[in-house]
Amino acid sequence: MRNAAVLLVIVGACVANSFDLDVVPLWRQVVFVVLAVAGYLHGRHLPVRHGWAVFALAAVPGVVDLAIYAGRGVGTLVLLAVFVGLPWLAGRFRRQQAELIESGRKRVAQMEREQEFIAERARLRERARIASDMHDSLGNDLALIALRAGSLELAADTTEANRQAAAELRATAVQATDRLRQTIGMLREKTSETLSPPDEPVEALVDRARGAGMDVALRRGGEPLGVPSTVDRAAYRVVQEALTNAARYARGSQVVVRVDREPEELVVVVHNTAVDAAPMVSGSGTGLLALAERVGLLGGTFRAERGEEGFTVTARLPCPAESAGPLKEEEL
Repeated sequence: MRNAAVLLVIVGACVANSFDLDVVPLWRQVVFVVLAVAGYLHGRHLPVRHGWAVFALAAVPGVVDLAIYAGRGVGTLVLLAVFVGLPWLAGRFRRQQAELIESGRKRVAQMEREQEFIAERARLRERARIASDMHDSLGNDLALIALRAGSLELAADTTEANRQAAAELRATAVQATDRLRQTIGMLREKTSETLSPPDEPVEALVDRARGAGMDVALRRGGEPLGVPSTVDRAAYRVVQEALTNAARYARGSQVVVRVDREPEELVVVVHNTAVDAAPMVSGSGTGLLALAERVGLLGGTFRAERGEEGFTVTARLPCPAESAGPLKEEEL
């Protein structure tokens, strides 16, 4: 409202200075120049929503004068347009141009911030993926090394020197496992998910555990339906983490891995019997928490239970029916 009043004063002064053009002294000419500059500055710095209404209101005396003295009225309107209207429009154009430039700069800055945020998120996801893969692969390998070292340490035909070396190897593997878990705990992102296909099937994972001295059996059963790669990878990780925990906390236990393909889900159950042996390493349970998050991301359910007969890990993964070869009941 104040900006409109200022514009009205400028326009009114121009109309008043336009009368009696028979004699135009120097000071009146200077007034026209001052009004032109004021009109430009107003349009450049003082936005008005209804500027044309202000011009129309101020031009009423000129229109009335046009009806009485046509020549004088035309001169008044022309001077108003030349010394106020055109400078005001030029200033308004420059203001809009500056606003567009500033808006473009802000948009570019915003896009740069968004790109930086996207890049940072990508780095965090890649870091979380690497941490997850390290936990799943290296953690399992270190646990199997410790298990094999423990078996050598307890073997009847092992010399005292070899038994001492095996004990040191087992202790080193345990310490490496602890450091690995601590490092991964700092790198892992809560909602991270690894979608790359597994490097090996569950059968190969069980064979490696059996070769390290674990008493483990694998049973498959269910419908002759295929399994999507993401579900198959999650099942692999469930078995891998369960075998790793059995090697750490239940040395000498019997482990049974059961993978059943139901019509709408894949059920993975890993059970190890209870033993009296002390665990090789104490942990924080972050591996099971990560498994629960992974299964939850796929819309499944995860449960880990400890009972009198041992420890059982159960994962139910939603799995749409797909055509595939039959899965036969077998024990490896």
